[in-house]
Amino acid sequence: MWAIWGDRNSRIHDKTRRSGQETAHFVVSYIKELDGIKKPTHHTIALDIKWRQPLDQEVKINFDAAFDAKNRCSASGVVVRDSAGRVLVSATDVHQGVESAFAAEAIACRRATQIAIDMGREHISIEGDSLTIIKKCNQTDLDKSQIGAFIYDIQQLKNKGSSLKFMYTPRSSNKLAHILATETLKRNEKLYLLNSVPRFAETQRRNDSIRESD
Repeated sequence: MWAIWGDRNSRIHDKTRRSGQETAHFVVSYIKELDGIKKPTHHTIALDIKWRQPLDQEVKINFDAAFDAKNRCSASGVVVRDSAGRVLVSATDVHQGVESAFAAEAIACRRATQIAIDMGREHISIEGDSLTIIKKCNQTDLDKSQIGAFIYDIQQLKNKGSSLKFMYTPRSSNKLAHILATETLKRNEKLYLLNSVPRFAETQRRNDSIRESD
């Protein structure tokens, strides 16, 4: 319809006229162009990257969030492991009044950062599968987005730990934290466990222990 309307305008203003065949060809070509935009020009292979233990004397903290938009609430899952793959801490929380999935991830990251500071250990890395959140945590400028307050809190905590690192990891290597978050959102319960994980996450803990040593 818009192609026909454009042809009408051309006849009136530019004194030109497009044949029906030309109009049809233009429409078909335009549709093909749109299809080309939608379809990637190259194929990507999704790699199933497994969780890997940190280096000797280091501690790795993984975090993730689950978000319920309807009820404006979220859950965070955090797990701390050492260089042998042993769980040092697992923690879950439920948060109310959460406005977005990005806010949920930022809140979970803030929880992971607080746990890192409370542990008082050097050489701690914090991993999450939200690239946006990780990038913001590594910036030093004031974040002016809707989650800026959470990022500010994280940056202030980060300043207390000189060896604290924030790193992105794909979902496939963040499964334990993901299970902690999603199950906590369903169960609506808060946990803080030393040297263990909740029973519902035990299978994934064992799987990670096997895979990280391969």
